[in-house]
Amino acid sequence: MQNPFDFALATPEIVLLVLTGAVLLIDAFGREPQRRMTFMLTMATLLVLVLVSWGQWGEDVQGRTFSGLYVTDSFAHFLKILSCIAVAATLIYGRAYAEKRDMMANGGELYSLALLALLGEFIMISAGSMLTVYLGVELMSFALYALVALRREHLPATEAAMKYYVLGCLASGILLYGMSMIYGATGHLGLEQIAQVIRDGGADRLPLVFGVVFIVSGLAFKLTAAPFHMWTPDVYQGSPTTVTLLVGAAPKFAAFAITLRLLMEALHGIAVDWQPMLLIMAVLSLAVGNIVAIAQTNFKRMLAYSTISQMGFVFLGLLSGVYEGQPGASAQAYGASLFYVVIYVLTTLSTFGLILLFSRQGFECEEISDLKGLNRRNPLLAGVMMLSMFSLAGIPPLSGFYAKLAVLQALVGAGHVAVAVIAVLFSLIGAFYYLRVVKVAYFDEPEDGVTLDSGTIATRSVMSINGLLVIGLGILPGGLMTLCVQVIQRSLTF
Repeated sequence: MQNPFDFALATPEIVLLVLTGAVLLIDAFGREPQRRMTFMLTMATLLVLVLVSWGQWGEDVQGRTFSGLYVTDSFAHFLKILSCIAVAATLIYGRAYAEKRDMMANGGELYSLALLALLGEFIMISAGSMLTVYLGVELMSFALYALVALRREHLPATEAAMKYYVLGCLASGILLYGMSMIYGATGHLGLEQIAQVIRDGGADRLPLVFGVVFIVSGLAFKLTAAPFHMWTPDVYQGSPTTVTLLVGAAPKFAAFAITLRLLMEALHGIAVDWQPMLLIMAVLSLAVGNIVAIAQTNFKRMLAYSTISQMGFVFLGLLSGVYEGQPGASAQAYGASLFYVVIYVLTTLSTFGLILLFSRQGFECEEISDLKGLNRRNPLLAGVMMLSMFSLAGIPPLSGFYAKLAVLQALVGAGHVAVAVIAVLFSLIGAFYYLRVVKVAYFDEPEDGVTLDSGTIATRSVMSINGLLVIGLGILPGGLMTLCVQVIQRSLTF
């Protein structure tokens, strides 16, 4: 008989919670303004978490515990490792920025809150019940709200935090209301039990469909898809850039995980109801993101609209998985979406990492015009910026091109040829504002003669690896793509 409370399956979360408490306690007695000890302990925590998840993955640790509230599988191990790497890269890029802006003058809350947000992401990734989904969402969200407001004397950050909090609470309420309706329709909160009731035809159809509408709306907010994207530009622009990267990178893995588990695992039986919603939001995201981004002069705001358009492609991959008559089509389509999210986060780390490096004491690199003459001031950073922009635009042979190609192949395979043509057209429109950044960096005259520092050895190393992966995963994408499909096939049932 399986142990209903097998704590060994939840080892990553337990280790993260204990080590986060240790980091908080040690930081409370620290007096160093730069919080080097807190930073090193945070990096050590992330390394331990990677090793724990890697070890569990290697030993094929899978199962459900806490009466089905928690699930661990290859999909969870994979996303937890990627989330840890994304948070580590973010903190390495953003440490100097935070120090120069006195974000750690009164304590190392940046690091402890980042770890608490990561704990919420871990819970979301391993959610086996709607209760666990909501618990993870709220834990992650409240940590991110506090992070956005970390520069208390900075008016734009305070305004962004208020907007994020109000709209985030609204989205959480919508998500919770949808869950309550699905519970009323099926009589269960566990994802497996919900799927079984739907397969057996025992669900009350009307509240089930209404519940799906509310759940998809809440998930769209977390994935920054139109028309639930309104918070994204303001929060990206107003937040300290280190926090912007914490909001825009690792949480995408968690949001993708709960989307896949809720829609594709629990509610796959009524895909005919939520598939059109994903289609509409995907096209809206491509249209709004790419068209509005053209008018932006603020670099962070432009990247926010870029995120909205990129999430449109993720939704296209998700809706392509529901197609009868093709065995394995679901895993291929969902694997393409997972691959797209991985490449998006990788490229986001490099773009915002570069903004963090360009920002210096008393100067925020936020306008596109701030990149004038970048190639003359620092050719290495200009090269990474060019690769990142080309990848986001989907120009071969970079990783962004293959990610878009994989989603389009899944879309055409599912019979959505017209939608694939629309996605290509909007991608061509989007190429304009990405190429504009490259033009400014390479062909415009610099407005000042300041030489840009490439940062510490750790920062340069991470940035170099980041840039090489953007190229390498475009030239040789097969390994990662196969891995994405395999973790979907081994972990999720449709």
